[in-house]
Amino acid sequence: MEPLDIVDTQNETAQTNRKLNATVAITVALLATFMGICKVKDDNINQSMQQAQANRVDHWAFYQARNVREEVAKATVVQLKLAAAGRPAAEQAAYQDAIQQYENLAQDQELKKAQAKAEAQNDQKAYDDANFKDDQFDLSDALLAIALSLFAITALTQMWALYAAALVPTAFGVLMGLAGLLGWPIHPGALIALLS
Repeated sequence: MEPLDIVDTQNETAQTNRKLNATVAITVALLATFMGICKVKDDNINQSMQQAQANRVDHWAFYQARNVREEVAKATVVQLKLAAAGRPAAEQAAYQDAIQQYENLAQDQELKKAQAKAEAQNDQKAYDDANFKDDQFDLSDALLAIALSLFAITALTQMWALYAAALVPTAFGVLMGLAGLLGWPIHPGALIALLS
């Protein structure tokens, strides 16, 4: 091989390496930006999940409190009815008033209990909906982290084939990130179950 041929081959190799490094650098910069945007959205979703969970716990606690109040009112109605049975007619009106008040209280607590239950169920639905998106962002984050690792190895090894291989988790990671951002119903349940 002539000395000029060796220099030309080295120049071609250096030029190819520069192209690969530039391609890797641009790809990594774009992915890092995309991951940052997804991270902000994912953090907001996590906050909404925490709020939905706290609301759900509060509403179930209110449900239980309303249930106790309803049962106490019903038990009081029974006691008043039993006590009224042995009382003179002159006292019956006072007993009937008290019975009516506790029956009204029991009905009011039953309505409020049903409302608290509905609110708790809505909170659970909000949590589940947010968790669906959170799973999408988690999977996106994992796939893009794998892709970034492969791009780092690509920059070290200078192998275009490795760059092409890194595009596979990149594509799926971007797809899952876009699904989370745009509300697409893509959710690989089996993979999510395996990772959770």
